[in-house]
Amino acid sequence: MGSKLGSAFLAGAFFTFFLDFFFILGIFINYIEDQDIDVYYNVLFADHQSYILYSLGVLTFGYLFIFFKSTKIATIIFAICFAIVNLTQIPSIGNDVGAMLLAEKDKVLTVGVHTYIGTIVYKGRDTVWFYDDELEKIVTFKKEEISEQI
Repeated sequence: MGSKLGSAFLAGAFFTFFLDFFFILGIFINYIEDQDIDVYYNVLFADHQSYILYSLGVLTFGYLFIFFKSTKIATIIFAICFAIVNLTQIPSIGNDVGAMLLAEKDKVLTVGVHTYIGTIVYKGRDTVWFYDDELEKIVTFKKEEISEQI
């Protein structure tokens, strides 16, 4: 039984990782690169990963591929999930999903003596990409430069 549980965990992790890769790839290509954000593509995009959803995927696909009786149904479910996840490869959908997950609208940032009003386009580990409504362009700030965020 322990061997089967280990196999279920590994199978679930593999299939969830596979889906996650294509989902994040679509967001990276169609949102992050579209915004000219200079960030390294990390397969798990760990800073923005939903560990609850990832764990749920591991449990679901582990069960489907190891314990579920019908491999045809498990394969169909995975294929449907793969098709849904790959919708982010369509530029408009990938851009919208990326904005929905990563952008924060109507923010006010204070950097030094300057105040900026606009949208946080992307928050990295050390850098914030911010679209300033007045300048009508994206500006970048180091997180330690930002003195106040509303």
